[in-house]
Amino acid sequence: MDEGLQARLHARGWPDVSRSQSMVMTNIVSGIVRPSDIARNLGISRQAIHSTINQMEKLGILQLDVDPKDRRHVTVSLTETGQMMRRDAQLAMDSLTSQISSVLGQQKFDALLDALDADWGENIDHSARQNIPSA
Repeated sequence: MDEGLQARLHARGWPDVSRSQSMVMTNIVSGIVRPSDIARNLGISRQAIHSTINQMEKLGILQLDVDPKDRRHVTVSLTETGQMMRRDAQLAMDSLTSQISSVLGQQKFDALLDALDADWGENIDHSARQNIPSA
């Protein structure tokens, strides 16, 4: 999906965005706008999220504003350019899901969506992998 999205955005003239940048945009569109909340949601450090946000700000996709509810914090929002990119991304995602649905058939596609929508529990603890014996 990510590769298809990137290809479609690139074809429309948008610069390549990293997976992290794409996930930041997804969080903002979902209403998660504080950098610390985005970092927590993505399971990355606040330093990493600030680096990603700064890159996106330089691209003109995001802007930082003082949080009107708590002036000690900032919020992140899409600029007009970011909103246009988001619209193109949504059109691309609509096209991709339509393509997948036509390949799988509607019944299998609906089952896939149900499986992806299920509660999968907590995120995987990557440090636990170190305790798995190798074969």
